[in-house]
Order: sequence, then C-alpha cells, then structure tokens
Amino acid sequence: MILSTPSAGFLPSRLSTHRPPESQRSHPQNISYKFDQILHKKPSGSSLPLNARPKSCECFDLHQNLIPYGDAWSWQKEIVREKVGLIDANQDCPDTLIVLQHHPVYTMGTNSTEEYLNFDLNDSPFPIYRTERGGEVTYHGPGQLVMYPILNLRNHKMDLHWYLRALEEVVIRVLSSTFSINAHRIDGLTGVWAGNQKLAAIGIRVSKWIAFHGLALNVTTDLTPFNWIVPCGIQNRKVGNIKELLREVDLHTGFQKDSQLIDITFEALIQEFSEVFQLDIYHKTIPSLEFLKQIPNSPPASSGDHRRRLPRIHEKTTISL
Repeated sequence: MILSTPSAGFLPSRLSTHRPPESQRSHPQNISYKFDQILHKKPSGSSLPLNARPKSCECFDLHQNLIPYGDAWSWQKEIVREKVGLIDANQDCPDTLIVLQHHPVYTMGTNSTEEYLNFDLNDSPFPIYRTERGGEVTYHGPGQLVMYPILNLRNHKMDLHWYLRALEEVVIRVLSSTFSINAHRIDGLTGVWAGNQKLAAIGIRVSKWIAFHGLALNVTTDLTPFNWIVPCGIQNRKVGNIKELLREVDLHTGFQKDSQLIDITFEALIQEFSEVFQLDIYHKTIPSLEFLKQIPNSPPASSGDHRRRLPRIHEKTTISL
C-alpha cells in the first residue's frame, strides 16, 4: 500500500514538513566549501549524558562497488534471519547499514503489476527481480547509491509511517545541506523530489519489526533505463539525478569525475543518517566480496525462462515506493 505523508512531529529538530512550489529551487552558493566540510568533517564530541548516547550501527561500505542485486538481496535476508534469531533469544539486536551500487537491474515489489513494464518480458533489457518489498517497478544501476538499513525498529519507533518519513528526511537533508537542492515530499507518494523530478525511491519490508530493503538515490545515474518502465507506477512525473540538477544551475563544483560526486553524496548520507536515527556509525570491513558467493542466491525472475510470469510474494509487511 502507499502511505500518505503524516502530519509534522514524528521526528525532532530539523524534520522538513514544508513543501515548496515545484518551480522553486534555491541557487547553490559556496558549494565547494560545503563539499570540503563533508569530505573533511571531524567527529565532534558528544554532549549527551552516558545513558542517552546514541546506539551503534555497523556500516558495510561498498559505495564504490557494483554488487549483483541477487547477492545483495540474499545478504540482506541472511542478516534479517540473524537478527530475528537474536530477538527470539531475547538478545540485543543492533542495527546494520549496507551502502552500495548495483549492476543494471529492474526490481518489482510484492504485488507489482507487469503493466508498468514498457517491454516484453521475453525480451527484457536487464534482469528482473520480484522481491518482498512494497511498491512497483524501479531501476537500479551504476551511479545510484542504494542504502539498505537493516534496523531493529524496537530500538527506534515501531511506526512504519515514521520510518518512511525518516528515510525521506535523510535524503532531503543531504540534498539541502550539501547541494542546496530544494528537495521535498509529495502528499500521498513515498520518496523525495526536486520540482517534478523524483530523485530517491523508497521501498521497505518489515519482519518482526526488523526493517530491510531501503532507499535508492540517483546521483550520476544514466536515466535512460527509466524510460522503459513507469517508475514506481507513477505516471506523468520525471526521474532525475543530482548531477543533472547541478548542471541545470551551471554549478561549478570542482569535482572532475562522477566518482567524486558519489563519494561526496555517500559521506553526506552517512552523516545525515546518523543524525536522523541517532546512531553512532562504525565501519565494518569486509575481507573479500567472495563471501557473498557463499550465500544462497535467488535468480532473477526474468532469467532462464523469460516466458514464466513473475511470482507473487505474500508475507510480512510491505511499504511501497
């Protein structure tokens, strides 16, 4: 189901509830200084009392890696199983964050319909996965940062409306504070927009109050593959990315490569995610990506026999894009 935007008050401090006119966008100033602040930010001392310090969250940083969707999906489900086991054993269940990019792929939600595919399933341009998240079809590919927070909502707020708005808030803060892009929500839709362009899609799944899947933010993404679908089932609205928005205002940011913009956006996402969810982020190293191959993988629904219909999944709680 699609959740409408609730009233203000679900998050403290800087939560944005104002929705400016779509034609309104602030013109960035001193943006290079802001980038320098993000890239060279030093941790500040906490003034919180010991009993109010944020909880910790392990972060697997793969933001410059292209990870096959099936591997990342299986990895998420394995982590969820571990966390559910901890809860069932009445043990502490900390949070996890995975950040990465994907090889080109289309994903569909639990009850997605094929009417939003502008191609024949027998001739799909990319693999298609039907997953257990909510929402309709979307595209993942290089230049898009995907955040998979695997959070124990018991440690935060057991409210799915609040969680969706919190994920949106992370992106809104990044776009505003780092790039001076006037981002906003749209009533009745989930995601983050700049004018009429959707920059971030959100789709989640919740099992025993463990949330997984997450958000995808278009940074330098090639937008062409979105033309072959109706993204998130939303007609008559565009999809955009940060790079093109900065180009529209003739912004000279100083970065020469897409990878630099990806790095800047990643650092800002981690910072704002930490603030919104009140978490201390610590990076957890991965000795080798080979470990992903040890996790049983689900093949794409469009591989092998393209003629078979995409299966539907009926379990747990889903929230749409």
